[in-house]
Amino acid sequence: MTAPDNADGVLGEFLADPRNSPLDLTTSVACCAKALGLQGAVVYLADLQQRQLAPLNEVAPTLPIDDSLAGWTYRTESLRVEESDMGGLTAWLPMVDGAERLGVLAVRSPALDPLSLRRGRTLAHLCAMMVTSKRAYKDTYVRRARTRPMQLPAEMLRAYLPPRTIGTTDAVSTAVMEPAYEVGGDAFDHALTETTLHAAVLDAMGHNLASGLTSVVSLAACRNARRTGSDLPDLVESVDAALAQWLPDQFCTAILTQLDLATGGLRWVNCGHPAPLLIRDERLVAGAMDRAADPPLGLPAAFSSTPRRVHEMNLEPGDRVLMYTDGVTEARTQNGGELGLDRFADYVIRATAAGELAPETLRRLIHALVDAQDNRLRDDATIVMFEWRPAVR
Repeated sequence: MTAPDNADGVLGEFLADPRNSPLDLTTSVACCAKALGLQGAVVYLADLQQRQLAPLNEVAPTLPIDDSLAGWTYRTESLRVEESDMGGLTAWLPMVDGAERLGVLAVRSPALDPLSLRRGRTLAHLCAMMVTSKRAYKDTYVRRARTRPMQLPAEMLRAYLPPRTIGTTDAVSTAVMEPAYEVGGDAFDHALTETTLHAAVLDAMGHNLASGLTSVVSLAACRNARRTGSDLPDLVESVDAALAQWLPDQFCTAILTQLDLATGGLRWVNCGHPAPLLIRDERLVAGAMDRAADPPLGLPAAFSSTPRRVHEMNLEPGDRVLMYTDGVTEARTQNGGELGLDRFADYVIRATAAGELAPETLRRLIHALVDAQDNRLRDDATIVMFEWRPAVR
């Protein structure tokens, strides 16, 4: 099958027709593939723990991310091509929305030339946008991304989490969190404006529904203040006040940061949390972000009127900042010892030196920790890593 000369126009007409809006993604992809002269296309979504790629059509087999050509495409965000069992060639294309990896698109075609690859990439981008726009209310996508039932605290908390990865040409922030289906008190947040990257990691007291509620209220208060233009000290004060009013017996530790995308100026507040790590020039800068910690969120509003301390430093291009909960550094490795700060940083440094994408580094690291403990972490483990890489203008 060859693509008609007006394939791009046919695709545009299909997308512009309001009668096609209610179609499910699988049907839409099939229609778009036909309009582009392709033999077929299948959407695969990464599961919650990023271990496998599940097809939306439920007919094709599930593929492992760590041991398949499709998985290679997901891990590296790069094109891979192989001969198809049904004849012709299969091109595996990454499905990425902004900076977030969603899955891969398998495109079958008798032959792959620059034009068909361009149209395949267009379809992959279109699928990524469709998944992102609909997954908040399309339980089909959620079900395909899960491999087992989720506990209520985790269900509540994950409803409030942002995408795993966000980014611009100047910075990227990525996060992982385990145990995926039982997490209780850990949470993360990151967001972008035209000038600033906001990132935070939280660790609420306990491991139950109240812990998850504490994190949810903290996230909501943080976002509410941020979206009204509050500066960092006022933002933290808003979280303190919200917890004191609605959950006076609960508290959580946290790191809240703001990164100026133009200058690399970094500001942060440490609310009783382990200090972030700074990786520069492929080495750990020991103690670079060690500062005296303030009390956890929720406590000052009840017991103290002392203002929160805002710390500042300037990042250099290529710097990576690691924020984490203590479940990461206290996790057991294969040899039975704790991961610790040095091995934690060394893992990231080695991956950076190998040219690995930031989201892939955290994916592999969290899997190593979970697998070493037979999927039974002693504590919630969350990592947020952001990198400042200003574009040359």
